Amino acid sequence: MASENNKSCGSGCGCHSDEGIEQENLFNRRTLLKGAGATLGIAAFAKALAPITEWTKDISVDEFLQKHYRELDKSELAAVIKRIEAETKEDYGKEVTISAPQAQKGVKFAYALNLSICVGCRRCAEACHIENNHDRASGNSYIRVLEMSKGSMDMEHGNADYNHPIPQDDKFYMPVQCQQCDNPPCVDVCPVEATWKEPDGIVVVDYNWCIGCRYCEAACPYHARRFNWEKPQIPAAEINPNQSYLSNRIRPQGVMEKCTFCLHRKREGKMPACLEACPTGARVFGNILDPNSEIRKVLENKRVFVLKEELGTKPSFYYFFDE
Repeated sequence: MASENNKSCGSGCGCHSDEGIEQENLFNRRTLLKGAGATLGIAAFAKALAPITEWTKDISVDEFLQKHYRELDKSELAAVIKRIEAETKEDYGKEVTISAPQAQKGVKFAYALNLSICVGCRRCAEACHIENNHDRASGNSYIRVLEMSKGSMDMEHGNADYNHPIPQDDKFYMPVQCQQCDNPPCVDVCPVEATWKEPDGIVVVDYNWCIGCRYCEAACPYHARRFNWEKPQIPAAEINPNQSYLSNRIRPQGVMEKCTFCLHRKREGKMPACLEACPTGARVFGNILDPNSEIRKVLENKRVFVLKEELGTKPSFYYFFDE
């Protein structure tokens, strides 16, 4: 006899079959969107989701019905990864391996940057572009390097588009990326909980759950979120095949994306690509909970500061000068 939980309602609707569960999952997702539309107002919500209406025809049924990352069991996650790997091979002609490394206990990652020795070369941004499989035409990167006037700390007046020889005598250079806030406003505003903070301190995105409303982009005071307006174009030969579900896999069109401190690297014991590319050693990264780590030595011995401290976002990205 079937258990009480597996009984049919008797009407032939299949409400407790796999098909019924998928229909319920779809219903819940649509109900959430409908509720958001009621809250925002029809006109505002329609405009926020306008890009989605242009490319939903390209989303497979399996992708649309997929559960949230945190709801997937091991077998379901393995099936999702296998599907995405196959889709990547079909779309880009490249064999890739997508992993899902988990956060380790007793680890909270943090970054520090020595502004005294950063020369504004943008090699960090270039490394990010390549490592994270960004669209080649856009030249996108999760890192902006701001050229700042000495004596000023107003990042809103920093120049991210300089094209003259560097470094300039009257300037200093401030790379800005996701600050991995302990109180992230981007997470608070997401209407579908597609973004969250992991136990090791990294704010991540389930790119298959994101609806592209761009609220997180508006909420981030560091301009650290990116929106995929176009399907990423990357030659097969330039694709980084070592990918992770929550970080550098090729993101779908129409979703928000962000820096994860190279989650796929650091959870395997490696350093972020931007740190390895820095020619001056301006970047320091590590486990802030480890008293013997380099990042702890910086925090304990340097006069560090965070950007826009007054907002209460509590960044895990620190800056300091030698003097």
